[in-house]
Amino acid sequence: QDKEKLEIRKLNDPPSAETVRDMIKYARNVIEEFRRAKHYNELLEICELSLDKMGAVFEDSNVYMLHMMYQAMGVCLYVQDWEGALRYGQKIIRPYSKHYPSYSLNVASMWLKLGRLYMALENRTAGVKSLKRAIAIMEVAHGKDHPYISEIKKELEDH
Repeated sequence: QDKEKLEIRKLNDPPSAETVRDMIKYARNVIEEFRRAKHYNELLEICELSLDKMGAVFEDSNVYMLHMMYQAMGVCLYVQDWEGALRYGQKIIRPYSKHYPSYSLNVASMWLKLGRLYMALENRTAGVKSLKRAIAIMEVAHGKDHPYISEIKKELEDH
């Protein structure tokens, strides 16, 4: 799946191999810069600027874009920007579902986060749907009797 994971935008004038190489180098450098940053507003700014720059060449499904969106989502969660976290999560879930196996806990974890965000933002319909998707994956990965699943089902009952 390397080709899908490193997907380039379909443009009228496709980027040169050198442009793509440079953007991959940039992506790797910005990931390192993110790891060194100290303040959350600085982290979010790094994410947003790099997503804008990389987005000119890479599709949202590109692993470098996904990595930066995931980091941005984490920063939004940390600073309790639920709407921002939800926006990033919504962009991440489809490529995750494509790149990871059907019963991947990475996909289940993203559905779980989305479900909880929808619930926090009082979108119960979307929240229930997302949590049920997380449960469906987790039941296969962990087994139907796993405590995580019981916990999520209790969350659904409580809302």
